Amino acid sequence: MTLLPRIEVEPQKSVRPADAAVIWLHGLGADGHDFAPIVPELKLPASLAVRFVFPHAPTLPVTINGGMRMPAWYDIQALDIDRQIDNSQLLASAAAVAALIEREVARGVDTRRIVLAGFSQGGAVALQTALAYPEPLAGLLAMSTYFATHDTIVPHAANRGLPILVLHGSHDPMVPELMGQRTVAALRALGYAPAYHGYPMAHEVCAREIADISTWLQLRWSNP
Repeated sequence: MTLLPRIEVEPQKSVRPADAAVIWLHGLGADGHDFAPIVPELKLPASLAVRFVFPHAPTLPVTINGGMRMPAWYDIQALDIDRQIDNSQLLASAAAVAALIEREVARGVDTRRIVLAGFSQGGAVALQTALAYPEPLAGLLAMSTYFATHDTIVPHAANRGLPILVLHGSHDPMVPELMGQRTVAALRALGYAPAYHGYPMAHEVCAREIADISTWLQLRWSNP
């Protein structure tokens, strides 16, 4: 499989090569540059040798935008609360993200030190990828998103105890907070124990959320 194009941010001021990684997926119409600036804002300790990988989604026609071609992990056919999507495209994107996990392993990073993160559409792909991945991961971060494959996913036992953090804005007009709450409920129904934080924001990221993400990431690598 040809790897997704991507931006990579290597650990700064680290005394050793990266031995942990975050693969972070952007939302519809954006690209890997969207979240790359968040790395210094996380203020991770220099003692953590973390590589950040920000892949670019393929360019696809998107039905809800009049068929306009744009970066998208999958087509969205309707913006109702249940989201009508192209499931085969989502699964193809999940496979492409899994290939990036395998690349990190080939570079010496244990899967148990790899976190998957995703915003909006990217979060839906991250959920599918992480829960179905056949080796244990460090964690899953789902931001302003929804669980598009909750009724079709076949979770793998390797990630039954996966730490999951779901974050959402209470004023989100694009992906209403109800969809984040439904994600938590669906995860719990599958036997997971996700943590949930809400913020008084729209379809975006806020400073308090970034601080919470930083704390959570540091816990993932201090408690392997």
